[in-house]
Amino acid sequence: MSNSNRPNFVIFYTDDQGYGDLSCMGAPDLKTPHLDALAASGARFTDWYSNSPVCSPSRASLFSGRYPGRAGVRSILSGHRQATGLPQETPTIATALQREGYRTGLFGKWHLGLAEQCRPHNHGFDEWFGFMAGCIDYYSHIFYWGIAGGQDPVHDLWDNNREIWDNGRYFTELITERAVDYLDRVAQEDDAPFLLAVMYNAPHYPMHAPKEYMDRFAELPWDRQVMAAMLSAMDDSVGEVMATLERHGMRDNTCVFFSSDNGPSRETRNWLDGTEDPYYGGTTGKLKGHKFSLYEGGIRMPAIMNWPARIPAGQVLNGVGATMDVFPTFLSAAGGDVNDYQLDGLDVIPMVAEGAASPHQAIFWEMGDQTAVRQGNWKLVLNGRLVEGAPPEDDVHLADLANDMGERHNLKDEFPEIAAELQADAEAWRADLEKHWEEKWMRTNNTRTAHPSG
Repeated sequence: MSNSNRPNFVIFYTDDQGYGDLSCMGAPDLKTPHLDALAASGARFTDWYSNSPVCSPSRASLFSGRYPGRAGVRSILSGHRQATGLPQETPTIATALQREGYRTGLFGKWHLGLAEQCRPHNHGFDEWFGFMAGCIDYYSHIFYWGIAGGQDPVHDLWDNNREIWDNGRYFTELITERAVDYLDRVAQEDDAPFLLAVMYNAPHYPMHAPKEYMDRFAELPWDRQVMAAMLSAMDDSVGEVMATLERHGMRDNTCVFFSSDNGPSRETRNWLDGTEDPYYGGTTGKLKGHKFSLYEGGIRMPAIMNWPARIPAGQVLNGVGATMDVFPTFLSAAGGDVNDYQLDGLDVIPMVAEGAASPHQAIFWEMGDQTAVRQGNWKLVLNGRLVEGAPPEDDVHLADLANDMGERHNLKDEFPEIAAELQADAEAWRADLEKHWEEKWMRTNNTRTAHPSG
């Protein structure tokens, strides 16, 4: 297959963006025209999932095509410079596409380890720019999380593994500037196809946005205003990247994927004023739960896939997909062989391009002592928590998502056989995962050092 016929790939990935926080997903007070246009000219998913309700594990799944525990990352990773993360032996979509002759670039948030062997250039990216901890100040690019508890702040801005300083520049705009420059250079230098990962940290705290974006939403209360402003800046940035693809004649044969890593944060540090009230700036729409929860609000994500050459426009799809599907989908589209890799994800191009059903029979999740499974329209959550640190809402919660996407009604007593079957499936999956984790990763990779900053 010649380079000229092989598709390019772009990933837009956001951070702590809720299911309801796009105007094309129904948000009445946001304006995201560029992402709305991307959805209108491609496929928008109503039932797309992250593989984790927190940051590092979801990113591990995105890049590895595996469940987090099988990728080697199950928890939010620390932000100090010796923190380990994604094992070097775990293949990524970047390493797989490199083998197929692709150029690869990543710009933005990594959060899969700061130790040298875990950095992006050791996971298949020819070039990269951004930060590696869980969050940074958008203007100083310093990881401040935990400073009140005695942890020293860490500067965290890198250009191809070289620490740089660019104080005062809004990080969302820096990401976009570098992504656009990458596309400009790719267009001039050769005809090799490319993978471009644009990893926005918006709208993760700290809640920062330039005045011009705050002014767009002056009528909103501050918590919602700053959320809308951060997303508007990100949406403008998506528009810049898409316009660059168009300008270079790359748009038609570029497969673009957009989603978020997990649901919105309720963490009080979002307020920036010492307020101890949970933060309400992000919304999950009709869904229950938030970041850290295995109810739908923590894991069901806004998601879009767009490829004018292959994917029909104007689709709204309710077939189930997950972040781990990106690896096999992209690799198959590039002409690679998914059988060369141990993957849990599945190719969704037949679903988005040919009208096929979802390839998934069931999808599983785990977070702490929570475990969940979706099979068809049935969703079972064990020890489900609404927010971090809260006691379990129910030991066993069964919902029919077709009629109750908000998981308001527990049907375990009305459908005891279904509940028992799904519980057995979920517990068997979890037991197998724990066994794999113990045998495969506990010996070689210290990924248990959690730091709630993802």
